[in-house]
Amino acid sequence: MPEQSLPVVDEGASAAAGPAAGQGVSRRALLGTAGATGLVLGAAGGAVGYAAAPAAATPLTSVGSDQAMFHGKHQPGITEGLQARGHLVAFDLAAGAGRKEAAALLRRWSQTAERLMAGEPTGSHDTDVARDAGPSSLTLTFGFGHSFFSRTGLEKQRPVALDPLPDFSSDQLDRARSNGDLWVQIGADDALVAFHALRAVQKDAGGAAKVRWQMNGFNRTPGATAHPMTARNLMGQLDGTRNPKPGEPDFDERIFVPSSATPAWMANGSYAVVRRIRMLLDDWEKLSLTTQEAVIGRRKANGAALSGGTETTPMDLEKTDAKGDLLVPVNAHARITRPDQNGGAAILRRPFSYHDGIDADGTPDAGLLFVCWQADPVRGFVPLQRKLDRGDALSQYIRHESSGLFAVPGGAARGEYVGQALLEG
Repeated sequence: MPEQSLPVVDEGASAAAGPAAGQGVSRRALLGTAGATGLVLGAAGGAVGYAAAPAAATPLTSVGSDQAMFHGKHQPGITEGLQARGHLVAFDLAAGAGRKEAAALLRRWSQTAERLMAGEPTGSHDTDVARDAGPSSLTLTFGFGHSFFSRTGLEKQRPVALDPLPDFSSDQLDRARSNGDLWVQIGADDALVAFHALRAVQKDAGGAAKVRWQMNGFNRTPGATAHPMTARNLMGQLDGTRNPKPGEPDFDERIFVPSSATPAWMANGSYAVVRRIRMLLDDWEKLSLTTQEAVIGRRKANGAALSGGTETTPMDLEKTDAKGDLLVPVNAHARITRPDQNGGAAILRRPFSYHDGIDADGTPDAGLLFVCWQADPVRGFVPLQRKLDRGDALSQYIRHESSGLFAVPGGAARGEYVGQALLEG
């Protein structure tokens, strides 16, 4: 998908996050029930904001040696390049499990993540699924859902930013595959390495938590293209063209909670919005190339805006053709999701594609596992999705089928575990 699609493409995610100081826009106003029909798919033109930059292309024989660090200011799996394989899993605490059991679980998960990300086995009971493979850019990321705080008696530590998302008109949500007490994101450039981590996390849960839902996704493998390039989604669109970049001066302000945050345990953390967005591929693939490009507002071949130039050329929203018609249609996904069209709302898109087979009627169950990151969803995802709800051309070709919002604390220092400041504070 194209631009900053809240869940689908990319333009809008890179502007300053939120209204200018002093405008007095309330959280309640921003969260209003107006739905958002678009899904923000992201990249070359999706509402999902801009996806993380693709991992640099490397010879396939070296993919396994790439390693991400578990310990750090921020958790892994947020700013790293897109990985070839991913698993998103939500857990609910078991009946009778509370703060003590949750702390022990996060300690186990953190210890396991540190070993696996270093390319080491989990211990004496390792399954050997990833034997012979290196780290393969493996990352594990952990977050807390709204319900986690009531289950553990920590309601006073629940961030206001974790208030439930408003209803959007495009939502057709399966509640059983939405939300959850705990959330784990797993990504790697090797499918067996990713599955190995998934099994380890599930086994570590023991009697403390049970899987609520699991979703499996994929991206292009690093080294599969002749040179590094923006990834494509299942609609064939470049997805992530205008994602915010870590080197930009306001990147941290847009994506990460400041160190002076309240509650303090969320310092250097971020908020993840997770959505399963089905692409109605049978309908999409019937469109002509010209129509597809008009829906997105970008060229399918190279991601360039319909106003001209290359993939990175700024979009000219006022440029017209010889008949006086706008080159980038007024309802094009890439136009609607631009930050300068949404009060500067910004998100970092880092999705996976998915394909879960064929439905009974013969239609493919395929689309985008949309994951976007922001310092505050009320000033990131919500305004973008609401804007998409009001007239995104892409909305008739996608369907939001599940949703979750999770508070992802900052990274763990050596000798600590993720969420320790919350669970032992």
